[in-house]
Amino acid sequence: MSGYISDEERPVTTQRLVAMKNEGKKIAMLTSYDYTTARIVDEAGVDVILVGDSASNVMAGNDTTLPITVEQMIYHAQSVARAVKHALVVCDMPFGSYQVSKGRSLAQRHTHDERERLRRLET
Repeated sequence: MSGYISDEERPVTTQRLVAMKNEGKKIAMLTSYDYTTARIVDEAGVDVILVGDSASNVMAGNDTTLPITVEQMIYHAQSVARAVKHALVVCDMPFGSYQVSKGRSLAQRHTHDERERLRRLET
């Protein structure tokens, strides 16, 4: 893939991001919520694509990010992951969805799609 930002063809991994940081290279990261946008962003050579809980505002028209559900985030993450060949896909977990109590987590309920290689939890 010869993109506008990067002409690297290997998929981006967390190890590669660490190496880029250590080498002082810039890391490009953009947000996508759907297949078409993710495909365009990936083909441009962006290193990381975030599927943010801001999909609640941007895609569903909510005033805050709080109403978005785990199921809705899974839908957006899967749509983005299907489009991506190069970028590392990072997906937000909706606020409060991953901790029921101090010892119990719902993060495992999120998608097990192998194309989603990183999950971001906010506290």
